[in-house]
Amino acid sequence: MDLWQLKIFCKVVELKSFSKAGESVHLSQPTVSSHIKELEEHFGTRLVDRLSRKVLPTKAGELLYDYAQQLVALRDRTEAVMAEFNGKMKGRLTIGGSTIPGGYLLPRIVGFFSKRYPEVYISLKVGDTLEILSMVAAGRVEAGVVGAKSSDKLLHQVPVATDEMCLVVPGDHSLARRRTIKFNELLGEPFIVRELGSGTLRSIEQQLQKKGYGVSDFNIVAEMGSTEAVRQAIKNKVGLSILSAVAVADDIQSGLLKAISIEGLNLKRSFYLTTHKQRTPSPLCATFVDFLKHELPSG
Repeated sequence: MDLWQLKIFCKVVELKSFSKAGESVHLSQPTVSSHIKELEEHFGTRLVDRLSRKVLPTKAGELLYDYAQQLVALRDRTEAVMAEFNGKMKGRLTIGGSTIPGGYLLPRIVGFFSKRYPEVYISLKVGDTLEILSMVAAGRVEAGVVGAKSSDKLLHQVPVATDEMCLVVPGDHSLARRRTIKFNELLGEPFIVRELGSGTLRSIEQQLQKKGYGVSDFNIVAEMGSTEAVRQAIKNKVGLSILSAVAVADDIQSGLLKAISIEGLNLKRSFYLTTHKQRTPSPLCATFVDFLKHELPSG
């Protein structure tokens, strides 16, 4: 077993494919299969199940994946530290972002950062807020930007940007001509929610609780696993939802969707840069964090 094999294994798990994993690390599919077989022989257990169209980790594979990510991340930080010692800014940095910052804010920051530091390779992991917080806590990513506060005492969070959520309806909906709406008017409308673990859902729940309501008061017709899924569902008349304005900006500009304010409900929230209190950031991470704070001044 070596770190190269563990990296290949991680790619297979993440991409659910031997061929795609091979493309990402510039190896043939048979070579990737050979590395996985050697790992399975080393540990004496099957690590992945080869299904018809995708590859999924076994329970042993899931366990190995958690530790393999940490080992690969530690290798990347080691290389970055040694590069800095030699006066260079190069290496690999793994960061995370929940749905909105990971899909709409961080890609732009990563692009600017890469232009300034072309020898730095950044891997951006995107998941819901709970997934990214878990990755930071486990050391699988050095830093993450999420849409909700964490109660984990091992995590350090600072606000780096603000966001405003709003009620989003189809452009031809009967409510589309309204600028504002009362919360009670929404209770009979079909409503779409994000899944448990979403920072968006958590923020909505916190604001509703202040008014003596809960998400369960809505007429929930569907639960979606991503903001993009909710956006498409609204466009296809499945129901209404509360989403980040930045996530639907293009559709609002084109008239496909309409954003409406909910009277008496403060739907502004912060995005939080999250790091581990007990882990010293690598030079790459520290440089990226400074760059991020400059590019996304908290509001």
